[in-house]
Amino acid sequence: MSRKTLITLKTLTWIACLGPFLMLVYEAVTNNLGPDPSSNIALTTGYNALLILILSLAVTPLRLLSPRLSWLIKFRRLLGLFAFFYATIHLATYLALYLNFDWNVFKTDITKRRFIIAGFAAWILLVPLALTSTTWAIRKLGGKQWNRLHKLVYLAAIGGIIHYWWQVKPGVLSPMNLTISLAVLLLARPVLLFIQKRKTRRAVAA
Repeated sequence: MSRKTLITLKTLTWIACLGPFLMLVYEAVTNNLGPDPSSNIALTTGYNALLILILSLAVTPLRLLSPRLSWLIKFRRLLGLFAFFYATIHLATYLALYLNFDWNVFKTDITKRRFIIAGFAAWILLVPLALTSTTWAIRKLGGKQWNRLHKLVYLAAIGGIIHYWWQVKPGVLSPMNLTISLAVLLLARPVLLFIQKRKTRRAVAA
């Protein structure tokens, strides 16, 4: 892939990822966030955090399916950071607009409300991943340790999905599409790795 094409794709990725945030800003400025602005912001940022995180997890399976898609690795870090960006705004919305930074209420929620526990745990898991997303961090930790640490992204994604299910009312199926997508990706990775290793062994034996 040429450098010009890569820059174009990265620019489009930035635009696509920033789109929901810019739309929220526009709706806030024009006083068009709806009857429940806090809920609108929370749902939009939470959904997009999960969506982008799941998209970042799709990179490895796609690369395993076809070597021609190896260039996708250049977008995984960017997608991961945008997922953390939306997750942080989601958390900030809860703290600022729902709790008004009342830390006593937060202490109660974080120990008694299960969807808050799951969501906060997912965000905590994303923090070290965001902090070690630089090339310097990869060199400092070493490739193996860095890869081991960044496997926490799977737990973060699962925690985010659980948070989503526990947050919606019983019978509401809005988290289903993201749940199925994540499940497919989690199952696809080991299957594709197994197939790849078997092909490698056959090639060596031949």
